[in-house]
Amino acid sequence: MPLGRVNAMLLRRTIELKRVNGKMVLEITQRKLAEKSLRRTEAHLRALLLSAHGMQRKLRHMSHQIILAQEEERKAISRELHDEIVQTLTGINVQLATLKIEAGMNGKDVEKNISSTQRLVEKSVKIVHRFARDLRPTVLDDLGLIPALESYMKAYTARTGLHIHFTAFAQVEQLSNDRRTVLYRVALAALANVAQHADASLASVKIEELSNAVRMTISDNGRAFDADGMMNSQTNKRLGLIGMRERIEMISGTFKIASSPGIGTTVTAQIPFKRHPTPTKA
Repeated sequence: MPLGRVNAMLLRRTIELKRVNGKMVLEITQRKLAEKSLRRTEAHLRALLLSAHGMQRKLRHMSHQIILAQEEERKAISRELHDEIVQTLTGINVQLATLKIEAGMNGKDVEKNISSTQRLVEKSVKIVHRFARDLRPTVLDDLGLIPALESYMKAYTARTGLHIHFTAFAQVEQLSNDRRTVLYRVALAALANVAQHADASLASVKIEELSNAVRMTISDNGRAFDADGMMNSQTNKRLGLIGMRERIEMISGTFKIASSPGIGTTVTAQIPFKRHPTPTKA
């Protein structure tokens, strides 16, 4: 092969290699730029994710603080209702009784009107007592969770006609006041749902001790509903399930609800519980 032809082939091959090499260099540069951009994007996304988690924690903390503040406000309103309004209504009733005695000689109409007013005052006193008890029962603070639930269920049965089977272990009273209050509120909310929506004939509340946990189960044999749909709804106002879950999660617990046609609904709340060690005798 002539030398000139060989040189021409080598030149073409060199040019082609340079072209391919330039293309590879460009591709490598572009890939490095893409990788660098991807790393920046990933870092930005991680920062956004951390920020979102932080905001979520702040929102949850604010939600928990609001719930605690609401509970304190309930306690204050309940105390005000009992100490001020009930005493005032009772005083009015005493004065009416005295007036009725004094007016006995002036005709039966006056006595009848006073008696009617007394009955109205007595009814108002009962309503205020019930309102104050529902807001914040003193028995919850004074005697504990079990007596408070027993008292509520007795009134619940008298009001609705639905009997509730209730069982609990005594050591649940070792929980802090905040945790007992959460269990009390969740039980009341669940039973309120039973009365309003379930059309049940049987209900039960069970509080049991597990390994390092307390589990409360509220069950009924009433109408079923789409529990998952309700829990994920953004406009869930009817059943108050979100509020129950928020209260339980506020104290590092878990909340579940299951509802099946022909079986009914079961609300399960589980919270951490560490039994205090029994002191040894010297």
